[in-house]
Amino acid sequence: MGNITQVVNLVEDRLKVLIENYNFLKEENEFLLGKVAVLETQIAKEKQLNEELEEKYKTLKIAKTIEGSKEDRRETKLKINALIREIDVCIAQLSE
Repeated sequence: MGNITQVVNLVEDRLKVLIENYNFLKEENEFLLGKVAVLETQIAKEKQLNEELEEKYKTLKIAKTIEGSKEDRRETKLKINALIREIDVCIAQLSE
């Protein structure tokens, strides 16, 4: 009878340890999921900032090309023609 009591106590002790480990891991998982959400938000903000900076860079590059030297005239003309084509496409779509 004493042997059975020892086995039951051992099982109870191991069960308590398992429950404690489960609770700890559950809390850690919730914490990590929260951290993932925060980091995903940061990544989205950084991507948006990156896109904005790339757009500003393109605009600055066009502005520098327009004010640039004789070597840049061909590139400037090509960019202006591309912009005119884009505007024409937009006008055509609006006309439809």
